[in-house]
Amino acid sequence: MSSGKPVVRQIAWLSIVPQLFIMGILVLIFHLFVKPFKSALILAMIIYLAVSLILRRCVPHHHRKGILLYQQGNYEKAIEEFRKSYDFFCRHTWIDKYRCITLLSSSRTSYTEMALLNIAFCYTQSNNAKLSKEYYQRVLELFPKSEMAKSALNMISSFENEEDDIDG
Repeated sequence: MSSGKPVVRQIAWLSIVPQLFIMGILVLIFHLFVKPFKSALILAMIIYLAVSLILRRCVPHHHRKGILLYQQGNYEKAIEEFRKSYDFFCRHTWIDKYRCITLLSSSRTSYTEMALLNIAFCYTQSNNAKLSKEYYQRVLELFPKSEMAKSALNMISSFENEEDDIDG
């Protein structure tokens, strides 16, 4: 079910290495107790999948709720959820920093950065260019390499320049 609203997912391919290591450990553990190897492999895969789904659904629940509200067009409530997500991951930076292990997530963008980007984007969708611009600038202060924030600020600047050309 697609809402027609953009959702960006960037993968950090290197983060798959620790996840494969975790999967390998699970396979070895299950192989000690379950024979043949094929059964241990299947059991390890099922457990890994279940754990990853539980972790990704439970830990970043404010982020997930914010995405759902955003897709429904409820930007004000989505902003509230993204702020809660930002606060959570600022308090628990180690979860976000090691998300490839703690959440079994291969996301290239941290949840902290995503929260701020999503807040800025929701402000854009709510026609609040001033706050949107402030949040994108905040993203760049904290994450100077954020291509999404740079692109968004360039787009906002080009729209501001167009409006100046029209007014002037």
